[in-house]
Amino acid sequence: MTTTPPGPRARLTGGVLLWYGVLGGAVAWAVHVVAAWGLDELACAAGSDRVLAMPLGRVVGLAVIVPALVTAGSLAVAALAWRRTARAQATGTQDRAYGRSRMLAVVGVWVNLLFLTIIVLGGVAVLVLPPCQL
Repeated sequence: MTTTPPGPRARLTGGVLLWYGVLGGAVAWAVHVVAAWGLDELACAAGSDRVLAMPLGRVVGLAVIVPALVTAGSLAVAALAWRRTARAQATGTQDRAYGRSRMLAVVGVWVNLLFLTIIVLGGVAVLVLPPCQL
């Protein structure tokens, strides 16, 4: 069975997606920390329970849900990359690039699971504890 190597555009797209699968959860977690906790602290320091005319709870909820969705997408991309590289390895492809991609995909799956857990638990803490408590 002969296969043609992917073109430069396919390799670039695959590379960007793979890096999203590996680093997406970490970036989403950083956004979550800055947005959820930062907005809560800034609103409380100003003596307000609103941010841009929205209740603080809703804004913090969005700052939890959006990064969690980004991390879940990153987890799905990493899992898909892992499955595709496993399929390529099963067909007997002995390319070092597949080995590296498979290793990055495995790291992406585990790291994104960790960051998704951190975001969800951090979101629970932010949403359950009353805002602006002394």
